[in-house]
Amino acid sequence: MMKLPPHATPCGYGYPDDETSAPPTPDGDASQGQTHLGQSGRAGIIPPGAIPLPPPEPPQNSRRRLNRIAAMQFLYAWDITRPENVHNATRSFFESQEHERDYYAFAEELANGAMEKHADIDETIRAFAQNWKINRIAKVDLAILRLAAYELLYRPDIPPIVSINEAIEISKQFSTPEAKRFINGMLDKIKDQLTRPAREAAISIM
Repeated sequence: MMKLPPHATPCGYGYPDDETSAPPTPDGDASQGQTHLGQSGRAGIIPPGAIPLPPPEPPQNSRRRLNRIAAMQFLYAWDITRPENVHNATRSFFESQEHERDYYAFAEELANGAMEKHADIDETIRAFAQNWKINRIAKVDLAILRLAAYELLYRPDIPPIVSINEAIEISKQFSTPEAKRFINGMLDKIKDQLTRPAREAAISIM
């Protein structure tokens, strides 16, 4: 199991001076306060300190939500480290989790899909973020947005309302009330552009 820093804080990042939980601000860059990582992530290994931690006493989560949390954590780490060998980074990350790798099959689907489509997803986020530059969105909030936006745009087997509600619940554990409102507003704008039902799956993926 991946060793995580012992000094986890209620905001969920494990670094006393971390500012990544703050909502985007016009005057500041969300990258301020980020963990300073070495080059170990470049070869395909994501350092343990490169993922946001849950609260000291996280709520009971379903397997599906635990998979979404793992996918979000991977996207957060991937965005910071940008490993050269994504395949190795993915394998290393999910093999180091609490459960066996097979348990996180859904998480890997989501993480790989969000990485593959990240350029289009980021363009969509920019379009709806209005006055916010994407690099001023807190990294953990951006990871949550990218994950949920991928589901909304590319996973018609998942009802949009489910994707949004899950993103909000994850933000409650890993971010701030202000960020939760920001994420909810952004995802609602994306949802409103969809042509499929909001409360039911459009197709089933076998």
